[in-house]
Amino acid sequence: MCAAVNNLYCVGRNYRLHAEELGNQVPTEPLIFMKPSHAAVPLDKAVIQLPKDAGLIHYEGELVLRIGRDYAPGMSVEKLVDVMALGLDFTLRDIHNDLQKRGLPWTAAKGFRNAAPLTPFIAFPDKEELEATDFTVRKNGEEVQRGNVKNMIFSLQTIIDFIGTRYGLGEGDVIFTGTPAGVGPVVPGDSFELRWGDRLLGTCLIG
Repeated sequence: MCAAVNNLYCVGRNYRLHAEELGNQVPTEPLIFMKPSHAAVPLDKAVIQLPKDAGLIHYEGELVLRIGRDYAPGMSVEKLVDVMALGLDFTLRDIHNDLQKRGLPWTAAKGFRNAAPLTPFIAFPDKEELEATDFTVRKNGEEVQRGNVKNMIFSLQTIIDFIGTRYGLGEGDVIFTGTPAGVGPVVPGDSFELRWGDRLLGTCLIG
């Protein structure tokens, strides 16, 4: 397990184009699911083992927030979040599609071991830098995803207020804030690079 990860919250369908590329409805309020903390592993030149014989697996690159103190109503993102990272929300897509059709929880498709690799954390930037900087995912050297907080359906503030008031937020909790368009399949031998602007934060190889 990654150090300093407590509860692991995820926001589904927080980019309109991503929801549309998978044929899903755009949500009217944040769609929250969770992964076990055991799903979190370092994304720092790591070799990551994913389930075998589980059907199609997709990568989903995301901006990840780490909560630095207990949430209280009215607290701003800047006061609550101490550091950030980038992460991959690996998804067993065939299983996920089946669970959605049957109206069942997503844990089997989203919560397996190694399903939430995280880069090393960096300082949380101010609002101006956040909106001026894209995060990108490169697969086998080619850019496949590009995201920016400006394109999120639900802002970071909306997300923390929604989660904080309903479920609680405390030190060590992390939030995967949603993936932009461009998700795709993963196979053994694929390599990934996650960048914040021009800064390389982490790499991994799929074993």
